[in-house]
Amino acid sequence: MKTIIALCALVAVAIAAPPHDETVLVKETPLDNIGVDGYQFGYELSNGQAHQESAQLQNPGHENEALVVRGSYTYVDPETNVRYTVNYVADENGFHPEGAHLPSI
Repeated sequence: MKTIIALCALVAVAIAAPPHDETVLVKETPLDNIGVDGYQFGYELSNGQAHQESAQLQNPGHENEALVVRGSYTYVDPETNVRYTVNYVADENGFHPEGAHLPSI
């Protein structure tokens, strides 16, 4: 289920790109290594966008079993041409993003 959500998020990012954008895939780690205990994928586009993500099943077979997703994504603000990177962890406690441009709690 969480894998499907991750794939949907990836598709949403791809669909959200402007239609006139001539972005080219520069580098890809295909999502062909999906397993019961996790997955890994990544890509980089010619416009500066990039996304890397991996997931691992923690405590398999136990009551507190959880999928822990770690990753980062990078984008370039089209108005300022500034590159931003967000590193994140998503686990049983929620989504936890970190970035120099994000407020810290």
